[in-house]
Parts: sequence; structure tokens; C-alpha cells
Amino acid sequence: MFVRIQTRQQTRLPWATFAIVLLATAAFVGLSLLSPEARQAWLQTWGVVPAALIDRSAEGFAGLIAARPQTLLTALLIHADWLHLLGNLIFVVIFGVPAERALGTPRFLLLFLVAGLIGNLAAAWSLDSLRSPIIGASGAVSGVVGAWIALFPRARLGVVLPLGVFLELVRLPGWALIGFWVLLQVLFTLAGPEFGEVAWVAHLAGFAVGVALAMAWRPYLTRRARSA
Repeated sequence: MFVRIQTRQQTRLPWATFAIVLLATAAFVGLSLLSPEARQAWLQTWGVVPAALIDRSAEGFAGLIAARPQTLLTALLIHADWLHLLGNLIFVVIFGVPAERALGTPRFLLLFLVAGLIGNLAAAWSLDSLRSPIIGASGAVSGVVGAWIALFPRARLGVVLPLGVFLELVRLPGWALIGFWVLLQVLFTLAGPEFGEVAWVAHLAGFAVGVALAMAWRPYLTRRARSA
């Protein structure tokens, strides 16, 4: 498990990060109260269904059917089970809090939504015949992770390792751990469904978007920090 090692006190409230956590949790609880039939119908309506979104017979981006493009965003708040939800929310909190404080809330929200949208679109494009819905904030969360490593390339992360009956916190460079995570996503993408029905390509696309946006914003953030 990754643990963010805080190096200095921050005072700006990262309300967008916590709002994402609350909205995703509320959506999950609400869906869990529905009957199985109603829940499945809701997932089909608001999740990303690649076969309903992508038309390979058309050329280029003309292959996008504009019937329900909003599902590329609504799917970000829907999760399959508690493990799926908690896995994403833990990463949102660990990496989202420092990223939002560095970027500011408007940029952080833009990053989250754009990374999630492009991640879901990439997943739908790669799984265009799939009629089951793609759900979850993994693409957006990967974008947050990408932004974090671009903003804090020298930061360190703590890894909690079980050593016998004890837990030990080991500090390692963040780029090494995130790089290993990216490598796993590439391998899982190449392996395909053998590692479960997960849209791995959404993770890679979202991560790339997060890195790109954070790098584009770094000059502005540097000037703002110097003038503060």
C-alpha cells in the first residue's frame, strides 16, 4: 500500500477531492439499494457501453455515435463493488490531496474529468464490441497519479511491507513505484482478459493525460509560487 509522506504543512482545503469521494460513495450506496434488475438497467444506461458508442464501420472520430457521450463522465462515479470503490478512493485521497493543493481546485477538477473521459473513450475504442458497461473512476484516478508524479518528481512514497508479525514503512522514490505501476498496466493491457475484465488501457490513457496536463501547467504554477 502507498502512503503519502508529507514534507510541509498545507492549509488549502482540497474540497474537490473529498467531494469526489462522497459522490462516488453515495452513488455506490444508492445503487446497492436497487433490485438486481433495476441496478443492471441503471448500469447499462449510465455506464460506458462500447458497442453502443463506437462504430468501426465509420472512419476516424466519425465512428463515435453521439447518442450517449455523457456516459464517458457519468461512468466515473459508478463502481462494481466495495473493493473497486475503495481501491479508487484510496488512490484519490493519497494522490489527489497534494495534486489539488498544487494545481488549485478548478485545474484539478478539469484534470480529473478530462483524464476520465479520455480513459473511458480509449477503453471503449479498444473494446468496441463489448456490450457490458465499463464503469469506475480508474482512468480519472490514473490521471491524478500521473499529475502527481509530474508535479512532484522528487517526492518519496512510503510502502507498508509485512515483515513477519510487524508492518514496516519503507521509503522509496515515487517515480520508481509509479513507474512499476505503469509497467504492470502495460503488461496487463497486453495480456488482455487473462488478468480479469478490467479496462487496463483506460489506466494508461488517463495516466498520460494527467502527466501531459500537469507538465503543461507547471510553468504557470512555478510563476505563481514565486510571486506568492
